[in-house]
Amino acid sequence: GLVLGVYSSEKDDGAAQFTSAGDAFDKLVSGKLRALLSLCGPPLKKGKTRVFHGLHQDFPSVVVVGLGKKNAGINDQENWNEGKENIRTAVAVGCRQIQDLEIPCVEVDPCGDAQAAAEGAVLGLHEYNELKKKKKPVVTPQLHGSAESEAWQKGVTYAEGQNLARYLMEAPANYITPIKFAEHIEQKLRSFSNVKVHIRPESWITTQEMGAFLSVAKGSAEPPIFLEIHYLGGANENDSPLVFVGKGVTFDSGGISLKPSSGMDAMRADMGGAATVCSAIVTAAALNLPLNIIGLAPLCENMPSGKANKPGDVVRAKNGKTIQVDNTDAEGRLLLADALCYAHNFNAWAIVNAATLTGAMDVALGSAATGVFTNSSWLWTHLYEASILTGDRVWRMPLFEHYTKQVTDCPLADVSNIGKYSRAGGACTAAAFLKEFVTASHWAHLDIAGVMSNKDEVPYLRKGMAGRPTRTLVEFAARLSQDKHN
Repeated sequence: GLVLGVYSSEKDDGAAQFTSAGDAFDKLVSGKLRALLSLCGPPLKKGKTRVFHGLHQDFPSVVVVGLGKKNAGINDQENWNEGKENIRTAVAVGCRQIQDLEIPCVEVDPCGDAQAAAEGAVLGLHEYNELKKKKKPVVTPQLHGSAESEAWQKGVTYAEGQNLARYLMEAPANYITPIKFAEHIEQKLRSFSNVKVHIRPESWITTQEMGAFLSVAKGSAEPPIFLEIHYLGGANENDSPLVFVGKGVTFDSGGISLKPSSGMDAMRADMGGAATVCSAIVTAAALNLPLNIIGLAPLCENMPSGKANKPGDVVRAKNGKTIQVDNTDAEGRLLLADALCYAHNFNAWAIVNAATLTGAMDVALGSAATGVFTNSSWLWTHLYEASILTGDRVWRMPLFEHYTKQVTDCPLADVSNIGKYSRAGGACTAAAFLKEFVTASHWAHLDIAGVMSNKDEVPYLRKGMAGRPTRTLVEFAARLSQDKHN
């Protein structure tokens, strides 16, 4: 199969405006493609397709897909590169059409941006069907022509990174337990000589005095794991690293503060923070990015049992601060508190954590963007600029003292794990809580609860767990490594 792009006509005559690959193919078939398109009615709208059969012996089926306006660039209102998003969407739609025709291989028009085309193809075809007998036919996308093979391969690597996060988040919680998660990431990194993976057991976590993390883990029969990854891509392995920290709750029942049963199965993806940061490091290693990255993922389940945290319990974090656990379903911040304290051991250049932390974040932004809370405008700028390129957007949220007061005004301990006004500003009070465990001058907290899953909002992702914002984290790390070298 072959997927070709066509731009919206800027003239009233409605003549198809092909990409260079489309033009070349049309010449190859003596203008038949253009003629057929003009007979098929009005010009193709963005993301809409037409399928033609028997035009050329090498390509029994050709899907032509609308790319929108030809020179669409950065849209300041949307905070993304519209041209790249149009390509990702169009290619994904075209590749799925080839899949529906049960054709095992598809060549993809680079559409002027082979990286975006590869991302659209690889992201668009991905589906978690490991446990089904009936699976969709596997389709292998490849670049049509050879002019942009390096950019195409980069796009494939970016997309495969996000698909790894999607795989981990979508898999059932009895398949991806804390130890299975850690082993899966270790296996993905085994071939890289400049990566070390440490799977730390409960005994190690205890010696580190991570009392907040352990208090969540003790409610489950699954033992906790602290996953620590060292990617040494920098010129000197002693150079200050970028530290990624990810919340790794492989299933979140809410604990004693039990969640409603409706939709609780989605909480198998409450390790989305760990999935995205670990997948970003796997991608950074595959791209051989020239910087050092350390990944930290506290992994456990949050379950209700006779050993579980009780509302009102007080636990002690690694830095000695006491925490009143007023809601056992605000558990992710307890894991992160200890992991963030530990992150300060590495003389980090910057610390970035990601977590499906609060339902309040979903209420605030929905699935449009990841909420970013940061004490560093320099860090924010890099994250924001990376997200414009990836189309996986970020939006800055406030870290006001106003919210800090709501978590530090606590009757029994130094800090409470929920704000004293309960639901008001829930994402902001959660960020203020985390800030109590950070002394680094460049720190960002990404609340990814709103972007955890996809219904139909991102057209090049199927319904299911989204693996967002893995590509933004990778692009951010790539920009940071450039910044460091300059």
